[in-house]
Amino acid sequence: MQSSTETSKPYRASTNTRKGPSVKWVLLVWIVLIGLGISAAYWYSNHMKQDMLQQLQADNRQQISILKKSYEAKLTTLSAEVQELENKVQSFNELLTFTKDNATNKTDNSNKLYTQLSEVKKQLNTLQKQMDLLK
Repeated sequence: MQSSTETSKPYRASTNTRKGPSVKWVLLVWIVLIGLGISAAYWYSNHMKQDMLQQLQADNRQQISILKKSYEAKLTTLSAEVQELENKVQSFNELLTFTKDNATNKTDNSNKLYTQLSEVKKQLNTLQKQMDLLK
């Protein structure tokens, strides 16, 4: 007779008969996918940041160019007005010199001088206000 240990074979479940990928491979694929997602998000955010910086730089250059042109136009206008005032001051000085040299009791040029002097003062005040605005 055979012994009971020989006739009865213990039942063993086969662990190697699984179908499908192992847990290690699934975890590895998920980790790689998560890493790729993080890398793509980082790359995209850097790309968007560079685009935004380039757009801001272009906008700033354009605004600076507009301001520069406006400033130059105002400066040109003011320099023309200053030149005009210098001419009036020169003519005023010539008139004063002429009046001083030809002063007699018969001629009275004080009204002309006063009118020109007040006009020059008004223009100088206007120019001063414009120069203060530019500052």
